[in-house]
Amino acid sequence: MKVWLRLLIGSVLGISIGLIIPSSNIELTANLAWLSNLAVQIGRYVLVPILVFSLTVSVYELRQDRQFWKLILKTVPVIVLCSIFVITVGLISVSLFTPGRIPVLNINQTEIISLNTGDNILSIFPSNMFYAIAGDGSFLLPACVFAFFMGIGFSYDRNYTKPVISLFDSLSRIFFYISRAFSEILGLVIIIVSAYWAVQFSSVMQAEIYGDMIFFLAILSIVLGCIILPLFLYLIKPSTNPWKVLFGSISQGLAGFFSGDINFTMPVIFRSIKEDLGVRRRANSVTVTLFSLFGRAGSATVAAVSLIVIINSYSSLDISLSSVIAIGFNAFLLSFLLSSHPGNGAFVALAVLCLDYGQGFESGYLILRPIAFYLIAIGTFLDVMICSLASYGIARSGGFQED
Repeated sequence: MKVWLRLLIGSVLGISIGLIIPSSNIELTANLAWLSNLAVQIGRYVLVPILVFSLTVSVYELRQDRQFWKLILKTVPVIVLCSIFVITVGLISVSLFTPGRIPVLNINQTEIISLNTGDNILSIFPSNMFYAIAGDGSFLLPACVFAFFMGIGFSYDRNYTKPVISLFDSLSRIFFYISRAFSEILGLVIIIVSAYWAVQFSSVMQAEIYGDMIFFLAILSIVLGCIILPLFLYLIKPSTNPWKVLFGSISQGLAGFFSGDINFTMPVIFRSIKEDLGVRRRANSVTVTLFSLFGRAGSATVAAVSLIVIINSYSSLDISLSSVIAIGFNAFLLSFLLSSHPGNGAFVALAVLCLDYGQGFESGYLILRPIAFYLIAIGTFLDVMICSLASYGIARSGGFQED
């Protein structure tokens, strides 16, 4: 059975189970939350070895063919343009079709959420180079920098590096095979994840105050991720069928939506892009990694849209154009800074936007805490779809893709 079909069937079963479970049963819900966290960790389990060995070999091979910097110079502008486009569409949409106001709750801010950018930069270059691959697998940038320097080092002298290159290439293929074995059980894993998601969703819908927000984000994600973005593939020469590419992205879209975790989804993306969309390993290792780390436009868009809704809920005055532009610009910057938050990017981005906006809205994100899981799900879904579609497009235009 195809992976996407397993995930689809598992998601339907999980949602059905989650809707049956009473959300008022605190003990059962807590146990399901624990199982969901375990399921996400299982999905992440083999990511770092795949990333380190595959990215190292890809950097080496691309440098040997003098294509590494060409691929980077194609990928970076696409990441920037995707962020600008998606955030702009989100802000225009929420300005034209503003969801209903959400009752403002009297909640005291008990925590300050920040990006910890300074600490993250320090962790990229630990005192011991090997510590870069010894983390918990949440912040992948140190491991990617390690792989980059290893790939460069392989070009030193083939007489010395050839055995190590062969070893890394073999390990890359071995861990990819192990990842395939894990993906075979994702149909079961997604049942748990989607069941917990459905329990949270059922609880939120009983409150009857977030319906407009939920409906608006659902429509926005479908229109952007499943219609507008695939149509951009028509610009690729030779022409391609965007709906076939969209069909090949179903598995990672489902995994990203219900897990809300980009690191959980990356092994699925690697496999799907290689086996279903025909993108060569040397290209998808680089493009998927760059988009997963720095191309979080979907999460940033959800955060920007949510801030507009929060402001409208607090005040009856219209938001000025300059404020909307400022929110969009801050969201654009945040889309490149969420690599250390693979599982809660949209909500962290919203908290940071509220803090930056000020004017008494520093704790405004708390009124959306009950639907944080939904904001994260929509943001991750858009992140994954952008990553998958853009990686295919870049590979197709650069000659790294075979039908």
